[in-house]
Amino acid sequence: MRNDNDLLLFRKSIQAFAKKVLEPDYLKWEKEGVIPREIWNRIGEEGLLCIDIPVKYGGLEAPFIYSATVIEELYYLGYSTIAANISVHSNIIAHYILNSGTEEQKAHYLPKMATGELIGAIAMTEPNAGSDLQGVKTYAKYDENRMSYTLNGSKTFITNGQLCDFAVVVARTDLQVQASKGTTLFIVDFPTEGLQRGKKLDKIGLLSCDTSEMFLEDVIVSENTMLGEKNKGFITLMKELPRERLIIAIGAMGAIDGALDSTIEYVKERTAFGQSISEFQNTRFKIAELKTEARVNRAFVNECLALLEKGQLDTETASMAKLSCSEAQGRIIDQCLQLFGGYGYMREYPIGRAFVDARVQRIYGGTSEIMKEIISRGIFKN
Repeated sequence: MRNDNDLLLFRKSIQAFAKKVLEPDYLKWEKEGVIPREIWNRIGEEGLLCIDIPVKYGGLEAPFIYSATVIEELYYLGYSTIAANISVHSNIIAHYILNSGTEEQKAHYLPKMATGELIGAIAMTEPNAGSDLQGVKTYAKYDENRMSYTLNGSKTFITNGQLCDFAVVVARTDLQVQASKGTTLFIVDFPTEGLQRGKKLDKIGLLSCDTSEMFLEDVIVSENTMLGEKNKGFITLMKELPRERLIIAIGAMGAIDGALDSTIEYVKERTAFGQSISEFQNTRFKIAELKTEARVNRAFVNECLALLEKGQLDTETASMAKLSCSEAQGRIIDQCLQLFGGYGYMREYPIGRAFVDARVQRIYGGTSEIMKEIISRGIFKN
């Protein structure tokens, strides 16, 4: 990623904020399983939410790379859970609303999302559908007399699910056609009668990134809550995928660099058999391999960033970045942890948390297997 003076100063401001606001209580939040509401407000006050949203809607209208830098730096510093929360809120939901919402929706939601006053979530995945959006069963039935929709269904794996003030709900509006041609998005606020949060899910990683179930039982919403066009929800979701998958790749690179830097420092200081671990050939060769793999993936991410800025990043290329970087994150952090020995297995060491937090990167945003399917379709489409 580019590292000009402005970006360097921005990185340092994130580091200072993290040191002052996040570091003191982060492990406590991990045990409690949620980031306190007031921390969202502090993050908003610092200008780290929705920063590439236009000024008229409360953002800073900064280039995408600044929004990406927030995620990368938080992953680098070891605050994966906060990065994941922010990424869904700022880099996914805010852009659904910005690019597909009505003027009224944009004016209402985006300024409050930028301050942290409103927290967004997306209710997409269903218990029996997983990565297959064609399998969505949540149904929105239209009532012509009331000019409203009644939503019924269940959702799971919802990031920000416990704290969110609204959710973008993916629902079928035409059962006579494929889901890709009969799906619509709705913005549903909390509280709304019939909309219930389920339990906070007990994950193995990203512990303070609250993830929940959600249930919709005869939830009545007006036509004005529709986000984008009727039956075009699948298209809205697909348009945002290159950005979403690139941001996952960028987070992976931040985590990789953070793990490598902390491992290099550790092996310099740690001794075994009367010498620094860094003096063993196995250590030196292993670090050389990992740094090389990281640099190759970094070059690809930079290429994708340049393509995104030109409006030329396609779904296949973004899927390649997500696949390659998230898989590399798992491999590299696993081998870094090995160099820490038994201490790497302790959650008090950031490398241990980075290890478990990395695992979901190969699942959310589309599994590695789905990425391979998308890439192969692009290759063999002719």
